[in-house]
Amino acid sequence: MAGADTGAISAIVSIQNKLGLHIRPSRYLSALAKSWDAQVTVRNGDREASADSQLDLLMLVASEGTELTISATGPQAKEAVDSIVKMIEDKFGEES
Repeated sequence: MAGADTGAISAIVSIQNKLGLHIRPSRYLSALAKSWDAQVTVRNGDREASADSQLDLLMLVASEGTELTISATGPQAKEAVDSIVKMIEDKFGEES
């Protein structure tokens, strides 16, 4: 049936790095999102961004401690969400 539930996957994760979702992490996140066969969105409260758009991600204004909801649909939705959550939990590879 067209328009049926596509099996959306989502997770909530807190920004761990001190500078938040700034230019470099938003670039990493968008590149990672583009690498999966999934449509990924990131939500901060009432703001939502397409994960493959670095500019959209910056507009979320996500500082350290901000809780983001990562959601995805598509064939690799679970892998996309899991990899993005891990990247955020690993502080985008930045030092404390």
